[in-house]
Amino acid sequence: MTLSPLAPAAIAELPPIAGVRLNAAAAGIRYPGRPDLLLAEFGEGTVCAGVFTTSLTAAAPVLLCREHVKSGAARVLVVNSGNSNAFTGRAGDAALSRVQDAACALAGCEKEAFYMASTGVIGEPLPDQRITQALPALHASLAQDGWNAAARAIMTTDTFPKQATRKARIGGTDVTLNGIAKGSGMIAPDMATMLAFFFTDAAIPAAALQPMLEAANAQSFNCITVDGDTSTSDTVLLFATGKAGNAADDYGDFARALSELTAELAQAVVRDGEGASKFITIDVTGAEHDAAARRIAMSIANSPLVKTAIAGEDANWGRIVMAVGKAGERADRDALTIAVGGVTVARNGAVAPEYREAMIEPHMKGREITIAVDVGIGSGRARVWTCDLTHGYIDINGSYRS
Repeated sequence: MTLSPLAPAAIAELPPIAGVRLNAAAAGIRYPGRPDLLLAEFGEGTVCAGVFTTSLTAAAPVLLCREHVKSGAARVLVVNSGNSNAFTGRAGDAALSRVQDAACALAGCEKEAFYMASTGVIGEPLPDQRITQALPALHASLAQDGWNAAARAIMTTDTFPKQATRKARIGGTDVTLNGIAKGSGMIAPDMATMLAFFFTDAAIPAAALQPMLEAANAQSFNCITVDGDTSTSDTVLLFATGKAGNAADDYGDFARALSELTAELAQAVVRDGEGASKFITIDVTGAEHDAAARRIAMSIANSPLVKTAIAGEDANWGRIVMAVGKAGERADRDALTIAVGGVTVARNGAVAPEYREAMIEPHMKGREITIAVDVGIGSGRARVWTCDLTHGYIDINGSYRS
C-alpha cells in the first residue's frame, strides 16, 4: 500500500505498561511473510472493559468478547488480521474455541479471561491451526516493548500503524495509557468501527472502567466515517493491570487522557481512509438536540456527492445543503448557515451576498477541510471526522480479495 498523504510525520513510541507483555508474528493467515498475529498477556488482577459492533452479523470473536467482558477479568488477548472469522457458522465457533484453548494453556488462565478479535475477509474459514501452531513461539517472545510490532500485525488495508500514548494522575500517582488501532475501510460508526486496544497500569475496577470507555468511544470512534459501512468485527477493548498501585480516587484525569487517546486514534483511522487525500472536520451547531446534530453531521460526512466534490476540490456547497435536508432532522431553510474553511457561503436561505467562490478555492486545495453548519433552531451540537472519496477507494476495494 502507498502511504496515505494524510499519514503523520512520525509514529509515536509507546512506553512499557507494567503487567502487559505483547508481540506479533507472521502466521500466514492470508498473506505469507506478513505479520498477522498479535498476542498479549496480562498480569493477575487485570480487568477489562469493551464496546462492540451492533452489526446483526457480528463475527464469532465479537460474540465471545461480549460474554467474557461481563466478568471483567482478563489475562490474554489474541488478534489476527487477514480473516475476520465472520459468517463462518459453527466452524468459526469451533476454530475460535481451539485458539482459546491453546492461548489459555499458555497463559495458565481460565477461558473467561480470554479475548480475541479478528479482521479481514468475511465468510472464509479461519485457518486456526496456523494460529495455534504460531502461539507457543510467540508466547516465548513476549516483551514489554512489542507495541509497534503489535500495531502492524493488526493492519489490513492500513498504510501506517496507529499508536499513541498519554499520561494521567490518579490520587497523586502517575499512570500510563497506550493505545493501538487499525482501520482504513468498512468504517462507519455504530458503536466503534475497526479494532482498537487500550492498555493502562491504572488500578480501576471494571465497573468504573466500562462507563469511561463508553463515554470516550461516543466522542471518538462513534464520530468517524470513511465509507458508511459498519464492520462485522468492530471491537474496542481497554485493559487495566492495576500495577501502578494508585488508590481508588477521582478518575477525572484518567477519563480526560482516555478521551484524548481515543480521539487521536479515531482521527488516525480517518487519515488512513482507503484512497483518502483530504481530512474533513464537520461541525454542526444549532440543531434541535445533540443527537440531531450528530445525524446531520453524519449525513454530510457519508454523502458520496459531498465527498467526491471535496476530492475534486470543487466548492459545490449545494451538496452540503442537500445532505442537511436528507438527514431527517428539523431544519429551517431560512435559518441555515454554512461555512467552508471559515468562510460563510450561505445564510438566510440563500448564498451569502459577499461570498465569491475564489474565497474558498485555496482551502479546497488543501489537505485539511472544515465544514461548519448552523441549523439555527436549537442548541444541539456535534463534531465528526471523515475523508474524501477518490478513485483510490474503488481501486483498493475492487481488488481486495485478489
